[in-house]
Amino acid sequence: MADIDYNQLLKDMLNAMKQSLTDDWSNAQPYVKAEVNSFINNIKLIGELKLTGKITEEKARLYLEMQKSTMRIVLLTIDGLTIIAVENAINAAINVVKNTVNTAIGWVIL
Repeated sequence: MADIDYNQLLKDMLNAMKQSLTDDWSNAQPYVKAEVNSFINNIKLIGELKLTGKITEEKARLYLEMQKSTMRIVLLTIDGLTIIAVENAINAAINVVKNTVNTAIGWVIL
């Protein structure tokens, strides 16, 4: 498995979400940071579990889908954010790291 620069993933995902949530960024920022950190920690965990043979590609993909759902639920608690704005922000964040993560892990999980 190739190395992943998790700090760069964090920066890239936060920047993508900031650009997507421009008008609501000040309200959303603390929630977004917490959720993106959690998402990245779960990518790390999946990488570790893959190396030890304790997770399959399907389970990894499902695990990240659950993480995206959690992120969606948390962000929808912020006043002013609509489901469309939240979905667009999450998709923007994932799109900027998808190739890096999928290539490094060796599976299509994003």
